[in-house]
Amino acid sequence: MSKHLKNISVIAAATVVSRVLGLGREMMIAAVFGTSALSSAFVAAFTLPNLFRRLLGEGALTAAFVPTLSQELEQAQRAGAFALVSKVTSWLLVVTAGVVALAMLGLANAGLFLRLLGPLGLSSATAQRLLLGADLAVFLFPYLVLVCLAAAFSAACQVLGRFTEPALSPIWLNLAIMGALGLGGWWAWGDAARINLLCGGVLVGGFFQMAVPALVLWQEGWRPRFDLRPDDRVRAIGRLMGPTVIGSAIYLINISVSRFIGLSLNDQAAAVLNWATRVMELPIGVFTAAITTVIFPLIARHAARADWDKLGEDYHKGLRLVLVLNVPAAIGLALLSQPIVRLLFQRGAFQASDTALMAPILAVYALGLPFLAFTTVTLRGFYALQDMATPVRAALLSFVVNVILSIALMTWFSTVGLALASTLAVVAQAWFLQSRLTRKLAGLGFAPLLPNLVKVAIASALMGVVVWGGLRALAALALSNQRHDWLVVGGLIPVAGLVYGALLWLFKIEGRAELAALLGKVRAKFV
Repeated sequence: MSKHLKNISVIAAATVVSRVLGLGREMMIAAVFGTSALSSAFVAAFTLPNLFRRLLGEGALTAAFVPTLSQELEQAQRAGAFALVSKVTSWLLVVTAGVVALAMLGLANAGLFLRLLGPLGLSSATAQRLLLGADLAVFLFPYLVLVCLAAAFSAACQVLGRFTEPALSPIWLNLAIMGALGLGGWWAWGDAARINLLCGGVLVGGFFQMAVPALVLWQEGWRPRFDLRPDDRVRAIGRLMGPTVIGSAIYLINISVSRFIGLSLNDQAAAVLNWATRVMELPIGVFTAAITTVIFPLIARHAARADWDKLGEDYHKGLRLVLVLNVPAAIGLALLSQPIVRLLFQRGAFQASDTALMAPILAVYALGLPFLAFTTVTLRGFYALQDMATPVRAALLSFVVNVILSIALMTWFSTVGLALASTLAVVAQAWFLQSRLTRKLAGLGFAPLLPNLVKVAIASALMGVVVWGGLRALAALALSNQRHDWLVVGGLIPVAGLVYGALLWLFKIEGRAELAALLGKVRAKFV
């Protein structure tokens, strides 16, 4: 497992850079546009191609492609695997280009539908926000083609054991957007020009996201060919993708409902929901994505060889790692939501009132973080077993819970109600997936994790007490907001992390010996 821990640490390090830059880009967007209708419209518009990316790219395609490509690599070596990559990307290019053409045609006529909805009770302000979101979506939808191809190339790199370069790929999107915003602040006149530059930055970044993993495959020996000839392997991927596309479509509708309910609720909702999600997803992006990136091809190989003991062993190791990292992260984010939001976002057009609006939303989202991380790994268990139907039912359950609770809770809690509905929907989905996975394969049950989860829960609770006490102590010093927030992020968070790590070590958490061996190897290189 030490080799896999090393891969996870490499990916996590690369992802840290990507996520920090991603957070930086969101901070720049907040500083330039604030929580205005323009900012919320961009968020809603970017949601559409991003979610179609999950529908056709990273979600359904990766889930079906990785196991099939792993089998092809085992049976036909690299020549067969590279031929399959060419066939899959050829079909993906044709399908996504068609989706983009249809979507842009529909969005271009959105103004007509919005004008028809006006007399039916849609307010003028709401219609303007939705119309602006549709206009920006027309500009952004070509990103879908680029990022879906990037997902296929990255999945192929991972099967070949090349993890670092695909992990670095999102950096190019963040740098391109930040560069576009910098040009907008330096050169562009007015918000209209700045938002156009922002959309242009998305497209430039998408190109480099695709090009980086494609170059890695070229170095490995792949030569692209446009190939649409019928093939049993491609048809098998299509059959595996079918249920996952349906499940991802439900997820697409689920997220879109939340964003567009927010867009219709007020000017601020869609933007603050997005930014709170970005901050909450930082532990997911850095740690959980790195862990699942390494674990998924591994358990897919075990499934291809029908080695169920090894599959269960590595599946539980993946779950243990994500819970060890995300349970304390959830407690920390919930307790420190206000100083974190204030330090990261409160500048420029983002005011103190926006911090007061966003902080409780981040706290509510944070409570769902362990369940979201858990679900990310559990889904990979189903995909490795090539069971695509159960995740569809789980997605449908999550959708129903989210829609019902969103409508009910936003009446009482406004935007916070939408975040709470989303969190409860993830909890329901996590419970459903794990219970069904245990029925499918008893060796993947949750019981082996319980002793470690108890240790994680106790250590996290004690860490939470340290954080709470630290906040009380800093409040008594009556510092300025800026100095207080820097001390929280630069001092209190590292101290809390050290306390948590020491407690886990004291409790002899499973996997401690492997981590110690890996740290010993790293130390030996520098001594």
